[in-house]
Amino acid sequence: MRQLLSPDAVHPAIKETIHCYHQDIVQEVMEAVADNGVVVIGMKHNPVVSKARKSLQEAGIPFTYLEYGSYTSQWHRRLALKMWSGWATFPMIFVDQLLVGGNSELQRLLRDPNPDMPSLQRR
Repeated sequence: MRQLLSPDAVHPAIKETIHCYHQDIVQEVMEAVADNGVVVIGMKHNPVVSKARKSLQEAGIPFTYLEYGSYTSQWHRRLALKMWSGWATFPMIFVDQLLVGGNSELQRLLRDPNPDMPSLQRR
């Protein structure tokens, strides 16, 4: 597991700033993950995000897509998601409320379906 800075190592004057950093986008993603079987979080013009979405569509698997900016816009908001999830790239893909990774991990799951992930069962 990756190391996280201990809350005791953060000065009290900035704890609220860290906690609230683009909390609106984090909350939006948390709600989507809670309400949907498969959630893909991406950004415009990212070919890897497009591949993940296309794979899900071709498999007939319904998903919710949340898009936040492009390579040159909204990077601060996407940074909040990276800090929250610990996943550094897009897409971020959640299945049955679990972060499964990005497109490479999705492709492995589609090739070898996990029975514990009913939302990835082909329709």
